[in-house]
Amino acid sequence: MTMKRTLLITFLLTASLAACSTNPVSGRKQFVLVSEEQAQSSSAQAYAKTVGEAQQKGKLSTNAALDNRVRRITDRLIAEAKLMYPPSRDWKWSVAVIDEPTLNAWCMPGGKMAIYTGIIQKLKLSDDEIAQVMGHEIAHALLGHGRERMSRAMATQGGLMIGSIVVGQDLSVLAPVADIALTLPNSREGESEADRYGVELAARAGYDPHAAVSLWKKMSAADGNGPPQFLSTHPSPDNRIVALNALVPKMMPIYEKARQQ
Repeated sequence: MTMKRTLLITFLLTASLAACSTNPVSGRKQFVLVSEEQAQSSSAQAYAKTVGEAQQKGKLSTNAALDNRVRRITDRLIAEAKLMYPPSRDWKWSVAVIDEPTLNAWCMPGGKMAIYTGIIQKLKLSDDEIAQVMGHEIAHALLGHGRERMSRAMATQGGLMIGSIVVGQDLSVLAPVADIALTLPNSREGESEADRYGVELAARAGYDPHAAVSLWKKMSAADGNGPPQFLSTHPSPDNRIVALNALVPKMMPIYEKARQQ
């Protein structure tokens, strides 16, 4: 066996062993090469950079009513997140409202969050719908999806580097193909997983599960003809709405109990 093949096999075995990690919330086995500490550290740096740049450009929201509205909703979600995933009690939670027309929101490992005014204003979101957006994003963090994405990126780059050594030529041009093959299927799974736990998180915080359906109907109308599902990291809006409709009856008792407290 040549040294090149030995190097490739060693890399693959190491990656396979590192994959044996089970998420405590979902119970699903995950491919993880990045520690929680590493993920949170890099996320905190990226968050500070993003918020700092937004502030320099005058893009942080100055709408006190909107900012307070978002924080009131996310505070309720965070309280439930700490119960769903106790290690998140030690996270340095933070939310920024960024004044840009983007239909987007996110939550990094460690609870660093942002929501863009575009998604709230263009879609005329209710409090329940904002809770579904942020519940979904927080669920990504609780479910370790950020660590999975970082790990896949590391594995992809490492595999291409080793592969280049083995075949004696630069394989970096294959990165887009490798990204589709390695990342997209699990990312769609992650989106569906975040939908399920995000709706539950919002329900536990006292927000109506029906809002998840109305939110995605609005998103579908805003997106128009999006990319084919195969080339998207998100389930198609129609498939997502069907799945969320099926989930609502299971979440209603949780919501009703929360409303009575």
